[in-house]
Amino acid sequence: MRAIERQMLQAIHAKKDWRLDNTEVKVTYFAHADKPIERINVYLHGNPIAQIDNNTVEVCDCGWNTPTTKSRLNVILHEFCKAGIYQKKHRWYGVSCEQPDQELEPNTKYIFTRI
Repeated sequence: MRAIERQMLQAIHAKKDWRLDNTEVKVTYFAHADKPIERINVYLHGNPIAQIDNNTVEVCDCGWNTPTTKSRLNVILHEFCKAGIYQKKHRWYGVSCEQPDQELEPNTKYIFTRI
C-alpha cells in the first residue's frame, strides 16, 4: 500500500477532511428524516471515485481507467468491503464475497456492501 493511500484511509477512519497531491477526502453530514447521515467522499484529480456511508461503498472510475484509480479503489474496497478490482485483457472486474466476478463498465457507479 502506498503512503498516500495509508494516509487516505487514516482520514476516512478519523472522519476528517484531508488532501495530499491528487487525492482528497471530504466528510459531509446532513439530516434525512431527522436522522443524521454521514458520507465520506474520496476524490482523485477532482473526480469523485468513492462514496462511503454506514452501509455501502459506491465506486466509479469516472472514465479514468488508470492504475492509480484502481489502486485507490482497491484500498478502499479491501478495507471496508473485503472486495476488490482486478484487470484482465484491459477490462476491469469487481469481486466480493457477495457476488461473483462482475465486469465493471467505465464511468459507471457500482455499489458494494460494507462488511
